[in-house]
Amino acid sequence: MICVVDASVAIKWFAQGDWATREDHIDPAISLLLACRDGAVTLYQPPHFLAEVAAVLARIAPLAATQCMEDLASMSVAWAGPSAALGRAIVLATQLNHHVFDTLYHSLALEEQGATFVTADRRYFVKARHLGQIAWLPDIVDAQGQVLFGSPRSNQGK
Repeated sequence: MICVVDASVAIKWFAQGDWATREDHIDPAISLLLACRDGAVTLYQPPHFLAEVAAVLARIAPLAATQCMEDLASMSVAWAGPSAALGRAIVLATQLNHHVFDTLYHSLALEEQGATFVTADRRYFVKARHLGQIAWLPDIVDAQGQVLFGSPRSNQGK
């Protein structure tokens, strides 16, 4: 399974202490991370992914941000080229009235056969779920914490 995740998912991989108590849906994010580690899921990410995660971490966990980014950068990730899906991302940004940095994640999934974009950004999910190949983070795991893709729930949202 190929998965594109945005910063709203990736930052949950590093949540701890007080920060973790303020974050929703950490368990499904960790399940996804473990599936990536175990080779069941391949991450396919746009070039701006690391910078976007770093920007969030620098704001909410400045003392841990550098180490978190080193850990993230050491993960096995397939990187999209700098202009991959950019045209489609611009069209989606216009159609959905949403920032191109967010639509780029979804565009990558839409242009990669078998890929799913996973987000914890409820606002974007609601706007874009009709386009397909998008999953709301809490819906990607079953009761045992196993990552699900392709199930009817993955495009529904709750």
